[in-house]
Amino acid sequence: MTLTRGTGHSTVHTTEAFLDHMLTTLARYSGIDLEVDAVGDLRHHLIEDVAIAVGAAVAAELPATAARFGDRAMPMDEALVHCALDVGGRFYYRGPLPSSLYDHWMRSFAEHARSTLHLRVLRGTDRHHIVEGAFKALGFALRDAFVETGAVFSTKGSIATSVAG
Repeated sequence: MTLTRGTGHSTVHTTEAFLDHMLTTLARYSGIDLEVDAVGDLRHHLIEDVAIAVGAAVAAELPATAARFGDRAMPMDEALVHCALDVGGRFYYRGPLPSSLYDHWMRSFAEHARSTLHLRVLRGTDRHHIVEGAFKALGFALRDAFVETGAVFSTKGSIATSVAG
């Protein structure tokens, strides 16, 4: 799996068509170039492992002087989903989405992206539209959070850790 800031190009191949669709959507709306080639023993493990990998790649790609915050609401037909995001290094997730697998995707992504992620389903009846709206809102929020500002967006400055060994 590779992830770089770019134009939103994606090449995604998993054994889960809906996951492929959501990752392509995330790449497009975030402006992140994403390549994923994944298989898994169980559907749950595949979805979780991809979320972990994408989250870790987002954390690794984040510039120190990123805007850090993103906030978007996304209409998707009858659904309306709001995403508030802070990629500042602390994990927290609050949902839920009406799909336990994709709610778990968001939680695993947030944990490994070291991000605070709040998703609110404001309305909607079609689970596909709600989940897709969440991925689109997350994509736009990531696009906003990744904007280079030239300054660290924290009153505390930046923190680095190392392990002596």
